Amino acid sequence: MVHIQAGSLSLGYGQKTILKGVNLCVRKGEFISIIGPSGVGKSTLLMALNASTAILRGELFVLEKAVHNISGQALKKLRSRIGVIFQGYNLVKRLSVLDNVASGMLQQVSLFPAMLKYYTSSQYRKIYEYLKIVSLEQEALQRCDRLSGGQMQRVAIARALAQEPEIILADEPISSLDPVSAKKVMETLREINRNYGISIVSNLHQLNYAQECCSRIIGLHNGQIVFDGPPDVLTREMVDHIYHGERREQDRCLPGGLPFIPEAVVA
Repeated sequence: MVHIQAGSLSLGYGQKTILKGVNLCVRKGEFISIIGPSGVGKSTLLMALNASTAILRGELFVLEKAVHNISGQALKKLRSRIGVIFQGYNLVKRLSVLDNVASGMLQQVSLFPAMLKYYTSSQYRKIYEYLKIVSLEQEALQRCDRLSGGQMQRVAIARALAQEPEIILADEPISSLDPVSAKKVMETLREINRNYGISIVSNLHQLNYAQECCSRIIGLHNGQIVFDGPPDVLTREMVDHIYHGERREQDRCLPGGLPFIPEAVVA
């Protein structure tokens, strides 16, 4: 089943074109990472999948809906099927972990019980399931402003899961995290992808995590897709091309012999 289909797609803001001639097909259950230097259009492409970027030319279908020609209730319904994880978490930090995760269910519950924070036993079971997946069941009643950055990002992942999405978009989900927390977040996303079959599209600066955790990598350069394939066929030469050859000489290498691209180089 195809979840995302783009043809001759050009994206931008106002009359400024950021990406041009994008052709893309994403099947159900893929875990994709979009890579490339800052400003190349990673977030532009990612957020187009949620109808948050202007489509200048071409066609884009997400979950069989024509994003290039959608609005109103149809757009709202489509977005309810797509979970979004942000770099800045977007949590209500004065609320508990449990309440933040439950907010992902707002499309499924009526307003009055939601305002009272009243959850059914079935909803409690689902919330616990999602918290267990992100290893935060012990912190369910903790206020989010008392959590670490990595924990807050995992709360955001659980909240996205509570939405019961068919696609999750992760916009630089680990860019502000330390290496240990970043690894945990990426492993959590990989587990969700495998166990729930949810298609995940993320954009990353950290090439090593893209190779370790994702099933497919899309490389952007000069406003176009220049690489689209599994991590094990991404060559050293293609990495150089994607990042304009800008990398520090490092003794460290990625699994499979690829050079490590420090975030400072590509930011």
